[in-house]
Amino acid sequence: MSTPDAPLLVAEGLSKRYGQRIGCADVSLGIHEGEVVAVVGESGSGKSTLLGLLSTQLLPDAGNVRYRMRSGDERNLFALGEAERRFLLRTDWGFVHQDARLGLRMGVSAGGNVGERLMAVGWRHYGRIRAEAENWLERVEIARERIDDCPSAFSGGMRQRLQIAKNMVTRPRLIFMDEPTGGLDVSVQARLLDLIRSFVGDYGLAAVIVTHDLAVARLLSHRIIVMRHGRVIETGLTDQVLDDPREPYTQLLVASVLQV
Repeated sequence: MSTPDAPLLVAEGLSKRYGQRIGCADVSLGIHEGEVVAVVGESGSGKSTLLGLLSTQLLPDAGNVRYRMRSGDERNLFALGEAERRFLLRTDWGFVHQDARLGLRMGVSAGGNVGERLMAVGWRHYGRIRAEAENWLERVEIARERIDDCPSAFSGGMRQRLQIAKNMVTRPRLIFMDEPTGGLDVSVQARLLDLIRSFVGDYGLAAVIVTHDLAVARLLSHRIIVMRHGRVIETGLTDQVLDDPREPYTQLLVASVLQV
């Protein structure tokens, strides 16, 4: 059994190839409870592959990911069955996609989307489920009267906020975010970032955020990982890396020379 101050999630030697192309090469890291890690780099750097491996949505060619369960037992996630990994994603973890349509059932009501997560952890009373769904819609600034509307009738920003409510309703310990503010207007991005930051602080979430936006990384993360060609080339405290980058590639990123 792990000690209380042990990392929540540990990746060791993760590697993934797509034919001749390297998606991820020998990446190791640990994530503690309450810690937010941002993964940055230009397109094709491997950051989305790393996110897919950490969340077990991709299987590695080499390496493993260990996770400290609520019981305190540490499990090798790739030794779990697919059903067990899916259950983790529906309960103890969250995943916020850039395209909210990937994380929501567009033909199911907003309340139904949130309620599905509650049912996955054993809630069965319709009235309690609906009341909790209303509560979470309000927390993400969606009017309660929209509970029976489908996400297809929502704006992009509302869909993303609904996706966050759906993920947060089971009080996950770890959440993965893939470009959560991508494609949104600046004012909508600001509101969404405020929500994410407040939930991370209020609930002590651990989070891994893939983003091309270094301002988002600075605002949300404690630690930053810079990737290039599938490899980690620099890592450290976010302010330290962004204010005084050591690697020439990171210096270019910070100077906005590269299109990321």
